[in-house]
Amino acid sequence: MIQSINKTFSSLALAVVMFSGTVQASIVEFNTSHGSFKVNLHDKTTPLTVANFLQYITSERYNNTIIHRSETNFVVQGGGFAFNDALPLKGIETFTSVKNEPVYSNVRGTIAMAKQANNPNSATSQWFVSLNDNSANLDVQNSGFTVFGEVIEDGMEVFDAIASLPRCNQTPTESGFKIDNVPVNNNEATSCETPGADNFVTIYNVTVLNDDDNTDNTLNSVKNTLINKSPEPEKESDSSGGNMFWLLLLTPLALFQLKRKK
Repeated sequence: MIQSINKTFSSLALAVVMFSGTVQASIVEFNTSHGSFKVNLHDKTTPLTVANFLQYITSERYNNTIIHRSETNFVVQGGGFAFNDALPLKGIETFTSVKNEPVYSNVRGTIAMAKQANNPNSATSQWFVSLNDNSANLDVQNSGFTVFGEVIEDGMEVFDAIASLPRCNQTPTESGFKIDNVPVNNNEATSCETPGADNFVTIYNVTVLNDDDNTDNTLNSVKNTLINKSPEPEKESDSSGGNMFWLLLLTPLALFQLKRKK
């Protein structure tokens, strides 16, 4: 079993090297309905994750997706769903999951990959930006969440604006489960029940601005010093018959929801 897993990751690593040989990107730009922001990527220190991220950019799978989660003083999350004129939200097509690379700390302004609970190497398309310093839990939980870049210049103003928007709960997806805390442009009930495309925070496209793979040396990146102190993850029960996959991508989000319902 272990040999099989190692073989899978070795094949993935080889594919990444081949991919990275044709596409390098240190700075990418997201163009959204709430303004544009740039991300400087850690190409050399988190190469597998960056290559995975670039696959979604070059294949345009992030185009016309939405920001589907906004947690106050925690994270803003995207890269998972699209709104195609009517609910339910449609999940985007994903590539093979990528191996975890927890090099950097999940502090404010970092972008990291979301993943399935209790599965460190399960990240695919979904990403999140930390609104605050989340290092105390995200640097150690689930073997650490992989930070692969940083929002630069005035980009965090966009995320702070998104975080201030009203949110819809129980937003249905095509897989049957529902998502809470989906940011929308107004707080009228109809925007949640029968939303239009202009209600959502939409990512129109993501483009490569700088293909130099060594621009992150200009950043004051914080290393993850807590990862080696991480305890064994606790097992979590899934009572939903498998539909909690996306809801448990960020375990703190799931815990937040449970606390609210008590």
